[in-house]
Amino acid sequence: MITPQLLITILVLAIWESVWKAIAMWKSARNNQLQWFICLVIFNTAGILPIVYILYFQPKPAKKKK
Repeated sequence: MITPQLLITILVLAIWESVWKAIAMWKSARNNQLQWFICLVIFNTAGILPIVYILYFQPKPAKKKK
């Protein structure tokens, strides 16, 4: 039997994962990083893999010249 607390925890984790996954997938698609896009689609890591991608594995934006 699923308790209300467990149901709420699962719901919060699902929303957390979905938001981070959507952001990371969008960024990987815009940067033409197919490998990251596929990994993000396959693996559910409670938001850890998307956050790692966003923070460490995105290409750095080019610096603007003045």
